[in-house]
Amino acid sequence: MTPVPQSTQRTRTERRVKRTLAAVAGLATLGALVAAMPAGSSAQQGKDERHRGKDRTVDVQLLSFNDFHGHLQPPSGSGGRVTHTNPDGTTRTIDAGGAEYLATHLREARKGNRYSVTAAAGDLIGATPMLSGLFHDEPSIEALNKLELDVSSVGNHEFDEGAKELARIQKGGCHPTEGCYEKGKRFKGAAFPYLTANVNHEKTGKPLLDPYWVWKENGVKIGFIGVTLEGTPDIVNSEGIKGLKFADEVESINKYARILERQGVKAIVALLHEGGSPASSSYNYNCDSPGPGDGISGPIVEIARNVSPQVDAMVTGHTHQAYACSIPDPSGNPRTVTSAASAGRLYTDTTLTYDRRVGDVVRTSVKSANHVVTRDVPKAPDITALIDRWNTLAAPVANRPVGHIAADIENPFTEERPLGNLIADAQLDALAPADKGGAQLALMNPGGIRAPLTHKASGAEGDGVVTYGEAFTVQPFTNMMNVVDLTGAQLVTALQQQVSGSNQGAPKILQVSRGFTYTLDMTRAGADRVVTGSVRLNGEPIDPARTYRVAMNEFLTGGGDGFAVLKEHKNKLVGASDLDVLIDTLAKSSASAPLTPPAPGRITVIK
Repeated sequence: MTPVPQSTQRTRTERRVKRTLAAVAGLATLGALVAAMPAGSSAQQGKDERHRGKDRTVDVQLLSFNDFHGHLQPPSGSGGRVTHTNPDGTTRTIDAGGAEYLATHLREARKGNRYSVTAAAGDLIGATPMLSGLFHDEPSIEALNKLELDVSSVGNHEFDEGAKELARIQKGGCHPTEGCYEKGKRFKGAAFPYLTANVNHEKTGKPLLDPYWVWKENGVKIGFIGVTLEGTPDIVNSEGIKGLKFADEVESINKYARILERQGVKAIVALLHEGGSPASSSYNYNCDSPGPGDGISGPIVEIARNVSPQVDAMVTGHTHQAYACSIPDPSGNPRTVTSAASAGRLYTDTTLTYDRRVGDVVRTSVKSANHVVTRDVPKAPDITALIDRWNTLAAPVANRPVGHIAADIENPFTEERPLGNLIADAQLDALAPADKGGAQLALMNPGGIRAPLTHKASGAEGDGVVTYGEAFTVQPFTNMMNVVDLTGAQLVTALQQQVSGSNQGAPKILQVSRGFTYTLDMTRAGADRVVTGSVRLNGEPIDPARTYRVAMNEFLTGGGDGFAVLKEHKNKLVGASDLDVLIDTLAKSSASAPLTPPAPGRITVIK
């Protein structure tokens, strides 16, 4: 098993010393109070308080979050809000998120909790705003270290730059091509272990990183098993994960649960980068009504129902949803399964009652709830200083104006998105010239669009001005654009694969360029949702036998997001990056002629 980096061990030791000193200081104060008590008073009670660490049960606080995606600064637009349902059934939105506020909330939550551990469920980095992405997410890892994160599973986005870069993120060291970003400062790496119980080297069968980690405090032991979704190879570029095999999530968790049990660790938490979808978007929705887990669907439900009863709680992610549910385990007993949305807008506070006599969690006593990372609390000064430091380094690039918009161009979770239309049009415009590939239409994967473009200025640039940093936040992957040959039949199959196969339960609706139209009938099932004969280009029905030139990024031409048919392309031409293409379109605008949100109507949806 891969040893934990010395920096991680050292940081954990420092944290343990700080907590011990705080506890000793508290006991000294308590001792002085007891000494001042008159004879016959509750001195015994004071003694009990001093030795409460030896009580049969203790409450362990598990703080958790997921899908942070490097949001050091508060996320903008709808991506920076959460929905709260009031007692009368009405709803309201709350501005949320930002590492400065997350740090304050977590530190406040830990107060008074002698036993507290903080865990995450992956995608902490990757698909990040420019402040982090420009520096290969070193700023985010530094912030997570300051947040005193203890352990995390690996998400699919931790593989965005490949397994070798993930190893650097864990162990430290300057970037292999760009070097160190600050003179005399070497990146120290994550002070917490990333866990990969189901990511193994094909040749040796050994895990890429540690598969599990055991948290210990005053005789209390809780094991953490970290896994990412088995389908990761379908949603990351294949080059960076060559030689790796992604095993079944349930089998991997159960395997290491047995290993932990043999080592005498009975209290177990699974950190799983796979999730579900609650019936309501409100973070405080009760997904256990009318019964345990009845209000949630998606992959996590089947996984949770098959993960060993040895596992006492599951912290999940990937779907960016908020829930704290009780899904029955294989024995039929409810088990807590949580997710804290994304971008640091929420954190989950779970109480695990630990029975010292049996060394396990009392499952019937587990309590969990999501809490909003509101922005009405003081900012954590150390995180503010970190952000300011990296902003100074990024400013020359980030603050450069690249275009103007007339209004917000949103990226809602709907079939057709205004920003998706804009990006697809930009790709078509850039690659339509004959010498650029001769594209006739463009397809854009929705997961590659990470944030909206907001009209209101977030800095000093002025309302309507789009900076390089804002454009980077929208498309942070810097995928290269491709123009390829696809037949009309292959195009129709691609549309069908949006809503069938691996995408049937969670459709991934491609954003399409102007002139390309079709109808989705969501009352039907699977591939039949694409209405036969509705697919048209510039008003003409798509000819199954005809060849079309199609622009898309390299992620899609590699079959990403379950679009296997797109790998069957021919005559590929590689163009500029998707970010450069977007910036070129933004550059055509001006203060007097700003870009407006593209009109809808490309995808007709029947529900």
